[in-house]
Amino acid sequence: MATPPVPGEGPTRPVSVSLHEGTIAALKERTGRRGMSAYVEALIQRQLERERLRELIEDAEAQHGPVDPAAVEAKRALLRGDTGGSANAA
Repeated sequence: MATPPVPGEGPTRPVSVSLHEGTIAALKERTGRRGMSAYVEALIQRQLERERLRELIEDAEAQHGPVDPAAVEAKRALLRGDTGGSANAA
């Protein structure tokens, strides 16, 4: 049995979705008529990644317990490049 493609892989094909008129107008304004598919594709991929990350976090917490909020904040500071500690945080 063939493995189904992962998000972002495989051929593209048209699908039909229903959106509110205001959403469509805002999407067209942001992307132009020809950029809508790429924009929606990127949004869906990002949402799928977030949902998968949430699932991984929940699985890890189920196995190892909840994370330490101080440790999370320390990692966030590293990602932001905040090497001066919380006193220098904006």
